[in-house]
Amino acid sequence: MTAMQLDAIIAALAEKRVIPYLGPGMLALTVEKTVPATAVALAEQLAAKTTLPFKIRKNLTAAAQYIENFKHRKTLVTLMNEAFAHKAEPAPLHRHLATLQLPLIVDAWYDGTMATALAGQQGWGMLQGVSRAEHGDQWVKYYLPDGSPVDEVQAQQWRTVLYQPIGCVSPAGNYIVSDSDYVEVLTEIDIQSPIPALVQERRKGRGFLFLGCRFDSQLTRSYARQIMKRSGNGPHWAVLPGELAKNEERFLQEQNITRLDMDLNAFFDAVTEVQQVAA
Repeated sequence: MTAMQLDAIIAALAEKRVIPYLGPGMLALTVEKTVPATAVALAEQLAAKTTLPFKIRKNLTAAAQYIENFKHRKTLVTLMNEAFAHKAEPAPLHRHLATLQLPLIVDAWYDGTMATALAGQQGWGMLQGVSRAEHGDQWVKYYLPDGSPVDEVQAQQWRTVLYQPIGCVSPAGNYIVSDSDYVEVLTEIDIQSPIPALVQERRKGRGFLFLGCRFDSQLTRSYARQIMKRSGNGPHWAVLPGELAKNEERFLQEQNITRLDMDLNAFFDAVTEVQQVAA
């Protein structure tokens, strides 16, 4: 990462021109490794609680679909709630983002750590993707920080929208996780139906900063691509250390995302160091 790139990211955050997009890798920053931080780890945890065919024990969406089909949707939700029952303590990077009063933060995992980091702030709320198997023709639900449901009109007043596109353990155990859940969403996501107007409005003219995300699965690439859609020309960045899979490299090139080959702790240290010097 060059000093110029770092300065550009800090300026974009300060000017609210970039949207943090958080993946499960953010959990690596937390002290207590108490909840699953990858799709494989979550699938294995589900497999440990119920009998699954061997070939799908590491495939999250297939494992979730099997449980939904043969054990009932309520059993799947219960197991997901158990997997994320312990709330991880937010890391300094979570807390730093929470203080920036950004108009939109995307959190694409089920743990709710970013919501915990925002708890001390004012004027924010959660917008969660929900399963149509449970909620009929609804794509999303809106919640105040205390878990009270509200409507889209009230949500328009929020200073910060925490968008959780695949759901979250809190406040209501909403999960997009099974094959059928994703089929419902992906069938219409290209025309943006599952992405609420509030998110579409707040992404306009802004870039994205991907933190804790990998793009080595079709699902993660599809969600990121569609949430970025029509946001503007960026710039976009991804803090993505280590060797990349070929499909990740292609995705970054396709979406014009600048890669920062460093881990999240190093990124946070660099950001705060520059800000302290500037102050």
